[in-house]
Amino acid sequence: MDSLNKFKIPERIEGLGEFAYNLWWSWHPVARNLFKKIDRSLWKSTEHNPVALLNEIPYHNLVACAQDIEYLRKYDACLEAYKEGLSFQGTWFDKNYHEHLDKLTVYFSLEFALHNSLPLYAGGLGVLAGDYCKEVSDLGIPLIGVGFMYPQGYFHQFISPDGWQNEIYDQLNFKNVAVSRVLAADGKLLTVAVPLDSISIYVSAWKV
Repeated sequence: MDSLNKFKIPERIEGLGEFAYNLWWSWHPVARNLFKKIDRSLWKSTEHNPVALLNEIPYHNLVACAQDIEYLRKYDACLEAYKEGLSFQGTWFDKNYHEHLDKLTVYFSLEFALHNSLPLYAGGLGVLAGDYCKEVSDLGIPLIGVGFMYPQGYFHQFISPDGWQNEIYDQLNFKNVAVSRVLAADGKLLTVAVPLDSISIYVSAWKV
């Protein structure tokens, strides 16, 4: 994988960079609070987006966190919970279907509402898919979701002075969202040819 960011983070809390790129943080308050405590106002202005926050935060703020005993206690607890959550050990699926841990379920959806910082959804379909992904993660079910990487996300509506509804489309800034480019074995950007009648469409892959 190749993320678009190389954060400058003190070694003691360097796991924040990995947290930011794994949306596990979005439904675990202990992880969200770590980012919020770095800079509450910036956390709010970035709309609770840890990738954007780490891109903008002054380094000395992170140094202060790395020297704060209470912050480090919460960081270590979060790191332990994070590693446990990724291990599959002791999960519902591990306890009941351990022999199937090597099998993978693939979930196809046009939308995935995982967090508002990654606007790959517009409504109920995405919310349902996102909830499924979060639940199977907590249950320890091996699953991968496959969908589209929309470059604009959803639009924002407003009413013009003359009473007409208008839309604003925000272009997705890939440097400020939790996505990584998938690379081939040779280190180059992975592309897959999808045949369509007499032509082929080439698709690049991104990992959320």
